[in-house]
Amino acid sequence: MSFELPTTLPDLLPFIAACVSVLYGLFALFAPRLFLRAHGLMAVETRRTGLAEIRGTIAGFPLGLGVALLTLGSYQTLIQLAIGAAWLFVAFGRLVSILSDKGATLLNWALFLFNLALAALCLAPAFGLVTA
Repeated sequence: MSFELPTTLPDLLPFIAACVSVLYGLFALFAPRLFLRAHGLMAVETRRTGLAEIRGTIAGFPLGLGVALLTLGSYQTLIQLAIGAAWLFVAFGRLVSILSDKGATLLNWALFLFNLALAALCLAPAFGLVTA
């Protein structure tokens, strides 16, 4: 495992997405109640499994993929595709919710665009759409 700072634009874009993913994951991991409040939700204190779901699933995936992208340079394109696809499907899920759950709020649209941007930061270099 190695950590290298990006030197070109195709390397910088996924690096930014990885850093944001790690920060997102750390926020959900270490402050799950605040994370839920920021999204307009609340934890039910009688069931601790909800917090475990936030810490495990919602924090774990972006944190793990972000750390992998930052440290596994030799597999960078594959990890870019993985994290880009993950954020793309997060955006797709949010769009389905916006369209079918009457969830067309400003926050949902902003998070949808945020998720799309993170996906694009990883997928554009992986597909060769951004060159040095």
